Amino acid sequence: MDVRTSGEREPVANDEHLGLLRQGTAAWNEWRERNPDQKPDLSEAILSAVVKGATLRKADQPGADLSWANLAGVDLRAAHLAGTNLCGADLRAANLRGADLRWARLGWAVSREGQGGFNLRVTNLSGADLREADLSMSDLREAILDGTDLREAHLGGTNLSEAYLSGANFVGARLSRTIFGDADLSETIGLDGCVHAGPSTIDFLTLFRSRDLPIPFLRGCGLPENLIDYLPSLRGDALQFYSCFMSYSRKDQVFADRLHADLQDKGVRCWFAPHDLPIGAKTLDEIDAAIRLRDKLLVILSEASIASDWVEDEVSKAFAEERERNMTILFPIRIDDVVMTTSEAWARKLRDQRNIGDFRQWTEPAEYQKSLKRLLRDLKTSAKT
Repeated sequence: MDVRTSGEREPVANDEHLGLLRQGTAAWNEWRERNPDQKPDLSEAILSAVVKGATLRKADQPGADLSWANLAGVDLRAAHLAGTNLCGADLRAANLRGADLRWARLGWAVSREGQGGFNLRVTNLSGADLREADLSMSDLREAILDGTDLREAHLGGTNLSEAYLSGANFVGARLSRTIFGDADLSETIGLDGCVHAGPSTIDFLTLFRSRDLPIPFLRGCGLPENLIDYLPSLRGDALQFYSCFMSYSRKDQVFADRLHADLQDKGVRCWFAPHDLPIGAKTLDEIDAAIRLRDKLLVILSEASIASDWVEDEVSKAFAEERERNMTILFPIRIDDVVMTTSEAWARKLRDQRNIGDFRQWTEPAEYQKSLKRLLRDLKTSAKT
C-alpha cells in the first residue's frame, strides 16, 4: 500500500538517531532526557534490525523490544515495526502514519498530548496486540486492523473511518464518540461486548455494508429504536423474523424479561410493557397501537396470565386483528399446565385453535434453549403461519 500523498517529503531515518537505538532502550531514553528539544527522526527505519536485543516474533516477523521507550514526538512514518514490543512506550505526538505494526504490542502505551492521540492513518496493524491500549482521539482512518486484538482498548473519539476490521476483537472495548465511517463490521468480533461510555457515530455506509450488527451495539452507538427496527428494510434485506408484542402477567416478569432479552439478541424485534412503554403514555392506547404495528402477539400463558383481564383484552384485540388482516397473529406459549384445564373461554379458544409452545421447563437451561430454538424457527418469516 502506497501511503504517501503527492508533495509529501520522502521519510528518511536519521543515522545518528538509529545509532543511538542500537545501543538499547536505556541509552536512548538517557539521550532523550539530555536533549529534550531535539525531534528524533526514525521514519522508514527497520527498527527491529537496529535495536539491540531484537528477537523473532509470531510468523517469523522481526520484533524489537521498545517497551517503555521515550518516543514522544518521533517521526515514525512508514517505519517497519512488525512484531515490535511498544508496551508502555511514550508515543505522545509521535507520527506513525503508514507504519508497519503487524503483530506489534501497544498495551499501556502513552498516546495523548492535549487533544491528540496516535496518528495511525493507513497503518498496518493486522494481528497487533492492542489490549487495554489507550487509543483515545487517535486517527485510524484506512488502517488495516484485520485480526487486531482491541479487547478493553480505549477508543473514545477514535476515528475508524474506512478501516479494515475483519476479525478485529472489540470485546470490552470502550466506545464514546468513536467514528465508524464507511467501514464493514460484518466480520468484526465482540461488538455486543463493547462498553459504551457515550454515543458514537455510525454512518449509513457502514450500516449498509455491515450485516447482522448486534442490537445492543446499535443501541449503544445511540441509534433510535425506529431506525433499528426498519434498518433491514431500508437496506433492502429480507426480514428474517416477524416482530412481536409480548403479552404476559407481571407475576411472570422474570420469565418475560429473559425471553424478551434472548429474542432481541437473536434479532427478533420485541415490544412489551412496562420496559418499552414511554413515560406518560396512555397505557391502553399505546398497547393497542403496539399490537397493531407488530406482526405477532406472543402470549405467555400461565395461571397468573389466564386470570389477567389485561392479557384477555390483548388476546381479544389480536383475534380482531387476525380477522382484519386475514393472517395468523397469535403465538401462544405456556409455562405451566393451567391452560390445558382452564374454563376461561378465551384461553380455551386458544387451546383448541392453536399449537401452544412448551416452556414449562424454562428454569432448566438445556430445555429452555430447545424451546427457544423451536420458537425462533416458527417466528422466521419463511415459516408458514
